Amino acid sequence: MEKAWWKEAVVYQIYPRSFMDSNGDGIGDIAGITQRLDYLKDLGIDVIWLSPVYQSPNDDNGYDISDYRAIMKEFGTMEDFDEMLKQAHARGLRIVMDLVVNHTSDEHQWFVESRKNKENPYRDYYIWREGKAGDVPPNNWGSCFSGSAWQYDEATKMYYLHMFSRKQPDLNWDNETVREEVFDMMRWWCEKGIDGFRMDVISMISKVEGLPDGEMADGALYGDFGPYVCNGPHVHQYLKEMNEKVLSRYDLLTVGETPGVTVDEAKKYTGYDQHELNMVFQFEHVEGMDEENKWNTRPVSLLRLKRILSRWQTGLHGVGWNSLFFSNHDQPRSVSRFGNDSDEYRERSAKMLATCLHMLEGTPYVYQGEELGMCNYPFTEMSQFRDLETINAYRELVEESHKREPEELIRCFQHRGRDNARTPMQWDDSVNAGFTTGTPWIGVNPNYKSVNAKAQQQDSDSVFSYYKKLIRLRKGHDIIVYGDYKLLMEESPSVFAYVRALGDQKLLVLCNFTSEEQALDIPAEVRCPEGEVLISNYGREQAGDIQTLRPYEAVVIWQKQ
Repeated sequence: MEKAWWKEAVVYQIYPRSFMDSNGDGIGDIAGITQRLDYLKDLGIDVIWLSPVYQSPNDDNGYDISDYRAIMKEFGTMEDFDEMLKQAHARGLRIVMDLVVNHTSDEHQWFVESRKNKENPYRDYYIWREGKAGDVPPNNWGSCFSGSAWQYDEATKMYYLHMFSRKQPDLNWDNETVREEVFDMMRWWCEKGIDGFRMDVISMISKVEGLPDGEMADGALYGDFGPYVCNGPHVHQYLKEMNEKVLSRYDLLTVGETPGVTVDEAKKYTGYDQHELNMVFQFEHVEGMDEENKWNTRPVSLLRLKRILSRWQTGLHGVGWNSLFFSNHDQPRSVSRFGNDSDEYRERSAKMLATCLHMLEGTPYVYQGEELGMCNYPFTEMSQFRDLETINAYRELVEESHKREPEELIRCFQHRGRDNARTPMQWDDSVNAGFTTGTPWIGVNPNYKSVNAKAQQQDSDSVFSYYKKLIRLRKGHDIIVYGDYKLLMEESPSVFAYVRALGDQKLLVLCNFTSEEQALDIPAEVRCPEGEVLISNYGREQAGDIQTLRPYEAVVIWQKQ
């Protein structure tokens, strides 16, 4: 398998609004990120992925961009950005930008022009359609943020498509001029010296011609747009064009966020001979747990999680490349979702989850605070939420359709809402966890006195120190990066066990996802009784013949034949 720096790297995602505030206005900023680069260097990561820092009216926390070549005023200036880039590179850290080009803000100059009249040269930059008779939108699609995916615009008496907020009109990628505008903007950032792009909902840029109605599920308010929007007819053509004109000309890490992707489709995006992207984010393992809607409190099924991750591990091996993650800015905290955030098991299960993920084949992504075992916030009322998706869902499901009870839905938001990942980074035990000297834009998790970076950096047994060791192991063992994968104990609902192999080396990974002791059933040929314990969250030193795993225990054994 061909080696590449981005396969061997560990990526750290920063959500700038919540990372570090340098000027006391309660909002994280770019100068704050620069102040904390030494912390990231200490952790050992290689790449920083920045959630959007472009100029934006902030309807969807920066994912609604009004100027791709300017910095959001709340985050600082372009000079601040250039200094951060310089300081990151001086420490051997690379910077990956968030590329949001399925849509813009409705305050972007292109859209301001587009909505003026039907003859405007920018009209075709977006997707405009006549409504159906009787003031009905052009089709029955619902937006990802609740409500119709169509907004009526009084100026020209037509509707524009917005798969997200009504302030996020979708770009028309079928327009060659739009593609050239995007490619030109990407080249501009590459010339500045950035090291890659994470591409927001890139699988949605090509819509099926005719924009047909979606199938209506029982009780649904809107039709299913998925088959007509995700992995559309020209998406691979457009990404090949992007690769030829931009990506192939620089040494970049490229990862596409691809809702609705399958393993076979991912081979087209990431295939080594396809010339599109390095890897994709698929969400089957974090969102595919739910047979119904997202807003529930159901526990994760480990059987299902293993089945999905294993399919991706074996499906892309030798063909394309996986991204590895349990949490990001759109997901709840991983230790609360997949582990156990009680005082008794938080640290143990955070280390177990990290072990399970980082030993898989693919590039691991650490979401800010994950390396500390940060948890979901104890939300109890709607006034505490800031996320547009949550606020819109409450309005639609409680206030308008009366489908859900307020208290019950808030419990679901507490379990699954995106704001869980967006509470401020917990730096120390001072006021506001050292994030800001002002009033934070969203509440700080009250457990910051016991869960914070300063304490963990000084503790050799902390979650932070464990992450450092995991990242170091990756640098020293090719098998962790390039070995193949085989699932063990396939039918166990409690243990995630697998083996990696490369040449004459073997890596046995054992993870208990429960608070009970679990017996192991590992075939003799893959046991490593003489092997070396690479890492263990219980301090296990000898491999031996392990028969049981303690609550949330994780152990990795390496053996050379």
